[in-house]
Amino acid sequence: MALANGAGGYQIGDGNLNEVILGVTTVTAKTAAATLTPAELSTDVITYNGATANLTLPLATDLDNTVSSAKVNSSFQFNIINTGSNTATVVTNTGWTLVGSMAVATTVSGQFLAVKNGAGAWTLYRIA
Repeated sequence: MALANGAGGYQIGDGNLNEVILGVTTVTAKTAAATLTPAELSTDVITYNGATANLTLPLATDLDNTVSSAKVNSSFQFNIINTGSNTATVVTNTGWTLVGSMAVATTVSGQFLAVKNGAGAWTLYRIA
């Protein structure tokens, strides 16, 4: 899923309400500690299979630049699926506040919600 930027996009409830809403999902695979990019967060699914490591969020200002049309309270979700035998932990970067457990244990999935709070300020919630 590409994050909407600028005019256009789809708003839920437009068009035929009986149609399935389709999206495009790509998967980002990680096998070691890394700093995630805004583009990687927008892929919907990040898999992890490596040693115990941290997955660092991008700078909040970099996310603002990538999703320049985001307003306060705009949000998106992404998932991390740990297919390996070691824990992957999401860690903060400048401009982020983290809420909930950021550790994605062995063979567990984590669902996250990123919410824009202001210029260069985002909160990441662990929602499942």
